[in-house]
Amino acid sequence: MEDKVPSKLLTTLSKAADIVRGHDFIQVFSHYDADGVSSATILAKTLLRAGKEFRVTLFTTLNDYNMDVIRNTKADCIIISDLGASYIDQLDEMDCDIVVLDHHTIISEAKRVCYANPHLYGIDGMTSGCGATMCLLFSVTMDENNWDLVQIAFAGIAGDRQHINGLSGLNTYLLEEGTKRGYIERMQGSLIPAGDLQTELFLVTDPYIRGVSGSVEGVAKLMSDAGIPNGKTFMDLTEEERRRLSSLIAIKLTEQGVQLSSMNEIARDRYYLTGMKMDAEYLSAILNNCGRSGIGGIGIAAGMGDERCINEGAKQNQESAKLVVESMVDLDRRGLTQMEHIQWFDSTDSGFTGMLCGIAMQSIGDHSKPTIGMNKSNDPVNLSSRGMWCQLDRGVDLAKAMREACASVGGQGGGHKIAAGGSVPLDRVDEFLQNLDRIIGEQISSAM
Repeated sequence: MEDKVPSKLLTTLSKAADIVRGHDFIQVFSHYDADGVSSATILAKTLLRAGKEFRVTLFTTLNDYNMDVIRNTKADCIIISDLGASYIDQLDEMDCDIVVLDHHTIISEAKRVCYANPHLYGIDGMTSGCGATMCLLFSVTMDENNWDLVQIAFAGIAGDRQHINGLSGLNTYLLEEGTKRGYIERMQGSLIPAGDLQTELFLVTDPYIRGVSGSVEGVAKLMSDAGIPNGKTFMDLTEEERRRLSSLIAIKLTEQGVQLSSMNEIARDRYYLTGMKMDAEYLSAILNNCGRSGIGGIGIAAGMGDERCINEGAKQNQESAKLVVESMVDLDRRGLTQMEHIQWFDSTDSGFTGMLCGIAMQSIGDHSKPTIGMNKSNDPVNLSSRGMWCQLDRGVDLAKAMREACASVGGQGGGHKIAAGGSVPLDRVDEFLQNLDRIIGEQISSAM
């Protein structure tokens, strides 16, 4: 590991391992998305094997309210994964031992907290190392025998879409080790979804195919046009059938306005988890759905290999997939509200804000503008934002933009350049949108 991981990161990870070894009970806080649940699962398995007692708490976000939860925790040792970058200064003020394993944009460096973040070592945490990556590196620092947990790390990598343009940085090291040790197998990707074609084409939102996704009639026509009989799975298709179906999907996506770069991302390589006998993206979807559905414990148990929880998580994931595609069809019908530099939608009635935001940006939105989703079910309002690589090339930085726009109305925000989130007071949403639109415009102007 010494020749693949920066020496300063290794030093931090060794310090983190020593801190944890010195405690009998550890409180873990993590995010509730796929990367956060994967991170929590790796930590839970690591602590269990080390003979430690522990408790895991998942947060929808780290805000002032949840910082108070952390402050009031009756634990002498805390690990925070896939969260924490925006609150390092406040965490530094606490008396207990704290380890932060995050990958979001650096706000400040730690003085007392043991803080590992790819950005601190010149590695892009948006593309080259997620929360689960950092947790896996911590885990194998604790015990070299924990390399089997690289399978769970790949669910986090897939959940944060760090594999769509090819693996890089720390993730490449995880692939090398996972492949060498027999835990990971790379598979060629396709525009065609895996599994039973009638079911998966109906549920597919990556990509969302207008007139096919969420439409029994649309799926039947597409299959008929491709000359494929009912009841076939992706693996059943001949090379000619795959070529015909892929071509028809590509034509539909092109007519829909989906960019070629997005289609290349959709046809990305996949990673098979040999010990869990499933694709990393499938495990990622299960963990993500469990976390976001309020059953994070089932998600963590599924990631740890419990068959009953895997089956329950898969069942819940399919039910959620139906709701997501229905919500996406409805959003496609309603369209996005356009402003000068951003586009937005309200997902209060449907939920799935972050998921819909990513799907809309890729499949139905104006590719020159970041997409903002909001859920007004609670006060403060939860926000998600998604961009595209072509926007980043023009100067867009959603991490900064969301942080500034949310703060301007008394909220909190942050994340990555291409994907960020936040929360703002309900009565100041319009002001937030106006400020964000202005900030994005300023970013683009200053980059010209």
